[in-house]
Amino acid sequence: MPDPIYLDNNATTPIFGDVLQAMLPWLTKGFGNPSSGHIFGERARNAIVQARQEVADLLNCQAEEVVFTSGGTEANNLAIRGLLAALTGHPSLVTTALEHPATIRPCQLLERMGHKITQVRVDETGLVKPSDVEAALDSAPALVSVMHANNETGTIQPISEISALAKQRGAYIHTDAAQSVGKVPIDVGQLGIHLLSIAGHKLGAPKGVGALYIKSQTPIKPVLLGGGQEGGIRPGTENTPYIVGLGEACRLARQTMNQTEQRLRDLRDRLHHLLEGGIDGLKLNGHPMQRLPNTLNVRFPGVRGSQMLARTTEVAASTGSACHESGESPSPVLLAMGLEPEEALQSVRLSVGRQTTEAEVDGAAKALIASWRALRC
Repeated sequence: MPDPIYLDNNATTPIFGDVLQAMLPWLTKGFGNPSSGHIFGERARNAIVQARQEVADLLNCQAEEVVFTSGGTEANNLAIRGLLAALTGHPSLVTTALEHPATIRPCQLLERMGHKITQVRVDETGLVKPSDVEAALDSAPALVSVMHANNETGTIQPISEISALAKQRGAYIHTDAAQSVGKVPIDVGQLGIHLLSIAGHKLGAPKGVGALYIKSQTPIKPVLLGGGQEGGIRPGTENTPYIVGLGEACRLARQTMNQTEQRLRDLRDRLHHLLEGGIDGLKLNGHPMQRLPNTLNVRFPGVRGSQMLARTTEVAASTGSACHESGESPSPVLLAMGLEPEEALQSVRLSVGRQTTEAEVDGAAKALIASWRALRC
């Protein structure tokens, strides 16, 4: 039996072939500890230097502003908890109801520790209104943390506008860009941010590696205790093969950004058009224009998303975030956008990837339409 058509690239991507080839030498002969003084250590150090530069080139920042982590979750924790730990007193924080659990849960921990956390609402498309952030800034927060693009709907937030407002009040800005990096151009200078999180497995690198951009002079303390690796900010022996993989994924993303972004958008729109043609009352969740090129979150009227996916064995997709996937619980993101619980339960996220073909899109649409019609009978 062939594998199903994979339309869950927002959960994770396959490791790209060029990334795997770049990693292989460092899984065998390039085993040296980057902290060692001999030739084996020097080779590993040089490989990490090159990978750090590739990440920096993709983000348009300085290489020394990139810190490698074990993934997006650690990067978010380091950004939020690390920055607040470096400040005096109990500084407050502004965030949104749309954030990934890797942001929400550190905020909940900080709230239990006595920090004030203000959660800004979103509109029906999942957009944060800068005016609402401006109102929340009256509480004089030290940090504003708003994700760049939502992992479920793909809605892209107006980060540059939000950062301009926050800077006027002296607040630092963090954005979780796990879903954006590699899919759309990211320029940290244009965004006006201080901290940005990356998850390697969202852009063709392996699971278990990520990075945090930390603008020069931004105060931060490590959240892990140990050695002095990564400029003393992230202790632990660096994972050279995976860091090399992330660097290569960033190089590929920068090299192919324009054509890949357009190709993903064409595939996404083709899928949407086919589904609309076969399903009466199909509804889009998220912003119709200001969203990731690969992400389509739709509501199948009268049928729960979990039923759709259980019946459509030819397609691998999800009803929401892989980090709190549960077909019987409505998505907190969709609820925050104003959907009724049953409407949220009727929704499915379909996310195409670099490896997705037109034939797969056509096959997936045909299978999903057939399932919806059968379940509606």
